[in-house]
Amino acid sequence: QLVESGGGLVQAGGSLRLSCAASRRTSSTYAMGWFRQTPGKERELVAAVTRSGPSPYYAESVKGRFTISRDNAKNTVYLQMNGLKPEDTAVYYCTAATGLGKVLGGAADYWGQGSQVTVSS
Repeated sequence: QLVESGGGLVQAGGSLRLSCAASRRTSSTYAMGWFRQTPGKERELVAAVTRSGPSPYYAESVKGRFTISRDNAKNTVYLQMNGLKPEDTAVYYCTAATGLGKVLGGAADYWGQGSQVTVSS
């Protein structure tokens, strides 16, 4: 249902853009978000956006650096990551749910396979 792309290795201060292609059913009718997880740490919500897209949610740690957006015509949600830091290193997961509350609570209906993002210092 969700296929991610765009992860990789980048130096600190650099940028990456993650993409998450959704099936038609999970695209424009669902709230979507991005989580990340590193070994030994709890999964962290990074950003989320409603069906229509206004007022996205961001974790404090990424505000001003990351931008979530969606293109419903392409059934795709993006996470533009600028000013990357070594502590942003993680596996990033795309999620989709029937409501924003489910995304924010980590109870999404669908999850992507995960994309590794590694930021070197």
